[in-house]
Amino acid sequence: MKSAFVTVGTTSFDDLIAAVTAPEALQVLQDLGYSRLVLQVGRGTVCPVSTSTPTFTLEVFRFKNSLSEDVQIADLVISHAGAGSCLEVLEAGKPLLVVVNDKLMDNHQLELARQLCRDGHLFYCTYHKTNLVFGGGKQEKKIF
Repeated sequence: MKSAFVTVGTTSFDDLIAAVTAPEALQVLQDLGYSRLVLQVGRGTVCPVSTSTPTFTLEVFRFKNSLSEDVQIADLVISHAGAGSCLEVLEAGKPLLVVVNDKLMDNHQLELARQLCRDGHLFYCTYHKTNLVFGGGKQEKKIF
């Protein structure tokens, strides 16, 4: 059972949560063999209800004392570009897709994501309206 874990850290990133729970994104995950999606939604106003079907499980929570178990179980981590979250996932050796929150002032997340991508540690994308746009290569590519 492949599992993806999405974390927004201690803040909120409603655009990311909405994007990964959109029907087309859930279908992409299932097409890639994922049968479990775990969301850490932080202080956001978008908080989907945990559900389970015979083929797919969605688990949702706001906060835990530690995310290390969720990171360890995950086959893929999708995260905001907070330094702490990135380092924890990279130290665990998990594949990491970072989604930059463009709404933050002095967008340090973009600088961090770009450098860690250049160094070969992760892939990153930005959120544009209703799409996650992959930015890790020479051209952008819509992924959801």
